[in-house]
Amino acid sequence: MASAVLFDLPETAKNVPVKGKRPAPVHAERTWYADIDRVTYLGTHQPSWLARPEFGEDCIPLCVAHHRLDGRKTLPRSVTPWMLDSGGFTELSKYGRWTVTPHAYAAAARRYYDEIGLMDVCAIQDWMVEEEVLAQTGLTVWDHQLKTVASFLNLMTLDAELPWMPVLQGFTLDEYLRCVDLYEQAGVDLTLEPVVGIGSVCRRQGTKEAVRIIETLWSMGIRLHGFGFKVTGLRNGASHLLYSSDSLAWSVNAMNREPMPGCTHQSCSNCPRYARAWRNRMLNSLPEDQQLLTLTA
Repeated sequence: MASAVLFDLPETAKNVPVKGKRPAPVHAERTWYADIDRVTYLGTHQPSWLARPEFGEDCIPLCVAHHRLDGRKTLPRSVTPWMLDSGGFTELSKYGRWTVTPHAYAAAARRYYDEIGLMDVCAIQDWMVEEEVLAQTGLTVWDHQLKTVASFLNLMTLDAELPWMPVLQGFTLDEYLRCVDLYEQAGVDLTLEPVVGIGSVCRRQGTKEAVRIIETLWSMGIRLHGFGFKVTGLRNGASHLLYSSDSLAWSVNAMNREPMPGCTHQSCSNCPRYARAWRNRMLNSLPEDQQLLTLTA
């Protein structure tokens, strides 16, 4: 692995003009994910939840960040499908760069895949484009897009057998389309990927612009994963166009409330009982045709 030659941006993207505005093709055969049992990952700070039988019995897929698993001598054996979050927002917000090398991240993901098992997806080391992150890195949206595409190519070079999930970054619709073009120029057809993350949109979920972005990318035949989507965003937006999504918002909600009856801890922000009860309450509060769209947030 150490001998792999990595790069900071796709070679095919150098000196290649990026396509301007273009209409996205509409595919009539695109799936509306309200009609299927779409994957909704429950975020957790506790890797031990992967081995808790109630999550396996209830078929609740989980989302765990790399920094919660990194350095552990022993890892839980999962009883439920799960996705690996790279922790990119924390990394870039805190350090203004990735302190975890592609080699180290790929090696860690391989260990999780083999030892924990049941890994559905592992997110790449993408570069989100929120204003506070750009302020930390001192780079442009264009730079972050190049580095995001490069991350997917690097990780595929290091271990192509892992279920790496490419991520689209941008702020405006044109920027997301430009990111699609960058992948295409690098030889990656996103419509052939099992799922593609859509980054830097969770804080705008449910807005007209976010809905337009999701609708356009969906119409191109890209199966989208929504990072950090809350119930409000899923109810009011284009949630039926998301193939999968994840959320840890239930934990923030629990932090601001009294513990559940019977709980002895000061806060239920890491309580599996609270997480499951929250999920059930949210599912039961929605119309039947909305229930498959719901996260636990």
